[in-house]
Amino acid sequence: MHETNTFSVQLTDEATFQARRVYRDNEIPGAFRGTRTSIGAAFEAADKFGWSLAHPLVAGANPSGRVTDAAFDLFAGQIVDAAAGVDGVLLHLHGAMATESSDDGEGELLARLRKRIGPDVPVVVVLDLHATVTQLMADNANALISYRTYPHIDQYERTWQAAELLQRAMKGEIRPKVAIARRPILYALDGGRTTSPPFLELLRRGDALEASGDALVVSVQAGFSSADVHDIGPSIAVTADDRGKAQGIAEELMDYAWEQRRFSSIHFTPLAEAMARAKAGEADTGKPGYKPLVISDYSDNPGSGAYGDATNLLRAVLAAKLRNVGFHAICDAEAVLAAQAIGVGNRGRIKLGGKVDPTMGGGPLELDAHVVAITDGHFICYGPMAGGVWRNYGLSALLRVDDVEIIVITHNGQATDLAQFTSLGVDPTRKSTVIVKSMQHFRAAFQPIAREVLEVDTGALSTRNFKERPYKKVRRPIFPLDDI
Repeated sequence: MHETNTFSVQLTDEATFQARRVYRDNEIPGAFRGTRTSIGAAFEAADKFGWSLAHPLVAGANPSGRVTDAAFDLFAGQIVDAAAGVDGVLLHLHGAMATESSDDGEGELLARLRKRIGPDVPVVVVLDLHATVTQLMADNANALISYRTYPHIDQYERTWQAAELLQRAMKGEIRPKVAIARRPILYALDGGRTTSPPFLELLRRGDALEASGDALVVSVQAGFSSADVHDIGPSIAVTADDRGKAQGIAEELMDYAWEQRRFSSIHFTPLAEAMARAKAGEADTGKPGYKPLVISDYSDNPGSGAYGDATNLLRAVLAAKLRNVGFHAICDAEAVLAAQAIGVGNRGRIKLGGKVDPTMGGGPLELDAHVVAITDGHFICYGPMAGGVWRNYGLSALLRVDDVEIIVITHNGQATDLAQFTSLGVDPTRKSTVIVKSMQHFRAAFQPIAREVLEVDTGALSTRNFKERPYKKVRRPIFPLDDI
């Protein structure tokens, strides 16, 4: 799995996947059986239906730049080789992967797979809600099933849905095919926020179509706007026995998406105002029922391929002299090593963040920091998006500067679980202000502990200012870059 930000200068090689952890063959059952993950659901379905599984690979890297051809060929080859002679295929992919030589990584993988297994073996694929669905993907899969939640907390349920559909296809009860529809839209459907009116309405219509039997699956994809690819943008994928009928349904639903293209529930708070509101709330810290203010750095979201080392927000926090702050995180391997050299309990000078591209969200900060803790960055998360599996952020440090506790990590990743704080000894529920680098996924774990959530755009790589991005490959004209 990989969501590729093609504007990133950081290529995604095999080592990048290994940093997150690559599981192969017999390593997989012990890591995922009994977890509320996509892979956990697949094992449960296999037990129910009596399947004998080939499970060659689980590999995912944090969103970043294009996947190297060497890494793609290695991992795709392991999947394709394991598929020889199977009766059916169940895959969990992202849907927005780009490689050095292809803008459609999943389409290329599915085409190679189809060539190996032939035209009659059913292939069912679970996709991210932010997938960029292409015709090549639709032509080489029998069903595409996207998440229905953002934050994505239904991967387990969607994989069960996919497994049940695959079982029916292998028994010959259905012969599903996929139709897709798009419009000239780069970004819409509120970025995939499934609690907002446009997406909710499409999910409602999809449920009705599935209940009536007019479609086997209706999937709504918001697309991924940080990819400079021809097929960018929202799409509707409809799975049915009759592809012509499915196409008509998909087009009708996409007409509604076009009508609603201007809707947005995102409201950015100016950085100065966010600091003032954080400062004003400090007086109530410790009172019964007190909850922290949560501030989201939308534009430096590692979950969309941003570098996670932008410093504009941290600089503002320090300048405002905010008290009792927890900050997750700055991705800076050099700074972590510097902290390790200084040693736990000692103070020292550390150059922090802003090193990948200082023009995107702020350059390095020279800080006099107290090194509070060092960990290996390896721990289990139990929140709504974790499912009880291990995560690995590499060597990690907790730095205290004034009254701000800053988590620094080696392997990039957005804040989605409270354990990303507690594993370093920080209780976010006791903070006056909690800073997270994330667009939306943080809400599953952090909104319940927050008195209020503010979103800020600090000008990092994933800024919402689309017209400032150097798109070259997207089809034109396209909304909102052009007047249509």
